[in-house]
Amino acid sequence: MFNRGPVTQRSMPFWPLQYRGTDPFGGPILGAMDSLETADLLCWAGKEGFIELTSAHDDDLVPWNPKRPEDDLDKSGLVYGRLMEIRQKLDAANVGFHMVTCCLHGDPMFRRGGLTNPDPKIRELAKLKVQRTLRIGSMLGAKRFTYWVARDGFEVMITVDPKVMDWLAEGLNSAISYMTEASLDYDMATIEPKPNEPRGHMYLPTAGHAAAFTQALNEPGFWKVNPELTQHEGMAGLDPITCIRLLVKLDKLGFLHFGNQINGQFDNDFPPLVGPEHLKETAEMFRVLEQLGWKGVVEYDCHALRSELNPDDSLGCKKDFIVDCTMGLSISLKLAERIKSLVFGMRESQADLNSIMLLCNLSDEDVSHYLVR
Repeated sequence: MFNRGPVTQRSMPFWPLQYRGTDPFGGPILGAMDSLETADLLCWAGKEGFIELTSAHDDDLVPWNPKRPEDDLDKSGLVYGRLMEIRQKLDAANVGFHMVTCCLHGDPMFRRGGLTNPDPKIRELAKLKVQRTLRIGSMLGAKRFTYWVARDGFEVMITVDPKVMDWLAEGLNSAISYMTEASLDYDMATIEPKPNEPRGHMYLPTAGHAAAFTQALNEPGFWKVNPELTQHEGMAGLDPITCIRLLVKLDKLGFLHFGNQINGQFDNDFPPLVGPEHLKETAEMFRVLEQLGWKGVVEYDCHALRSELNPDDSLGCKKDFIVDCTMGLSISLKLAERIKSLVFGMRESQADLNSIMLLCNLSDEDVSHYLVR
């Protein structure tokens, strides 16, 4: 185990490594990387000591055919064979499978949502896709299932059905019921909230909304929250530290999705610490997690900068991204240690400036000649 400060293990999912550089204004820079190639790269990262775990959306691993929602059960089929190859590669490299989540946003049929789609046939198909995802995760050793809000949201308020939150609760309850029915050994389910993008508004926009919604589910204790910090709360202009304090207090912090974000913008998905904001907040976040006694998995939920993707060295730029994430987390933990012993009782401005001196390893002598006495 990694086990440094509040972080027990580090996870690099499949999806950041399969990012091809697309954005609303530009097409892909890199060619597609299939799931076996991605598994090989993750195995390299594990052997180099950069990660201990990985995670995936179902669609990151194998294609989905809505006409064959149980294709994974055919042990002679391509889907089952591909999943077994991935499992064997990861096992050989001692990379564990942390979490699985269902992609309910990519296929055009989910353009108006998955579990909250106004069409009951689409909602039922979304449930079947979640069940398939749960089987896939179990096959790979996952103990955690995450519901990411995906396209479960709206643009036009007047068109939202009054039963939409009932539909969402029904969909999430059905996932837990299926775990029991199929004897799948999961120990936690989580909700990953997001305020907007790709929809204008989401039904569970923040960690507070998600934590509250778990109380409306049949097994609220089984459900926790995995916030994406500093990104998703930052998209709404909210403070990641308050999010952490609330979730730990409620015993709802399942694990942490980690990257960086410019407050109030679209989902930048910068690597940890990269970009112009959140240096102080990130250090404080890990300091507070340790103060509160929380320990758990930190999973990178970000991607390489589009400007750094290199079509002439696709593998090399992805390896650089893995190293950057590892370095960003290590720096964050070291900075959190520096402000661990910050003395309370100072004026607020004095305490903030003092913490910056500690973060930057500055002495009184370093700044004394700027002071007018």
